[in-house]
Amino acid sequence: MLVTTVVLWALNVTVSRYLLTEGFQPLAYSTLRYGAAALIFVSLTLALERGLLVARRDLRRAGVATALLFLNQLGFVYALDRTTASTVGLILGATPVFAALLGAALGIERVTARIWGAVAVSFAGVALVALGSGGELSGDMVGNLFAVATAATWAAYSIAVTPLMARYTAYRVSALVLVATAAALAVAGATQTADQELDLGWERWALFTFAVLGPLVITNVLWYRSLYRIGAARATLAANLHPFVAVVFAVVLLAETMTLVQVAGGVLIAAAIALGRRRAPVSAPRPG
Repeated sequence: MLVTTVVLWALNVTVSRYLLTEGFQPLAYSTLRYGAAALIFVSLTLALERGLLVARRDLRRAGVATALLFLNQLGFVYALDRTTASTVGLILGATPVFAALLGAALGIERVTARIWGAVAVSFAGVALVALGSGGELSGDMVGNLFAVATAATWAAYSIAVTPLMARYTAYRVSALVLVATAAALAVAGATQTADQELDLGWERWALFTFAVLGPLVITNVLWYRSLYRIGAARATLAANLHPFVAVVFAVVLLAETMTLVQVAGGVLIAAAIALGRRRAPVSAPRPG
């Protein structure tokens, strides 16, 4: 589940960057994308579970998760609007560091010396991938800061939403959080959405459909289930595959070259994920 999720995320960075440079405005893109995904999850949840309600005691946690996801999406689209997809992908490799720090600070993850070692090794792998890319991190500084914010808020969101998975299915959690996030994005992006040009050609709309169904709808279900089964620190560790997979897509789809330094970085990332999986199991946070 984690590998599928990471592959779709890696491709989504490239697709979203392309769409944002080929006609879509940042907030209009997020508003339309999250609105479509919210409708899909509401329909699925009503068909499968005949209801959308959650207990009143969980509304506050859902609100926190929504706020974090809203900030995450602002960071994501403006990072891709201001800097390259490769830069964003590389910076997102720091997500496990934020998750481990937040998990330890909140006392909801048993972060052992092994997982700290895995984080260090994986971060070294990300650094090698960055070095081998020829200095792509020298892009727009504002875009880089938005990318850092994206990594930090995704780690926080992953931790905040995990307890909800102890009580509800991934479909119901996704429906609740995505609807609320889509509403917040619609308010924030009302001006851009009203001005958005819709005659963009079928190719761009086909890529937009992928950006909704693949990295948003499918990965939401897979990511939630992974968080519940193995904990946020271990799940987000796999996100360090993100920059390496992005390079693979560039080689296969864009005929770009891969350096030996990047290959070495990919090996370190894979080794870190294996190291993280061998540590003692992490129990999911208990309700209340």
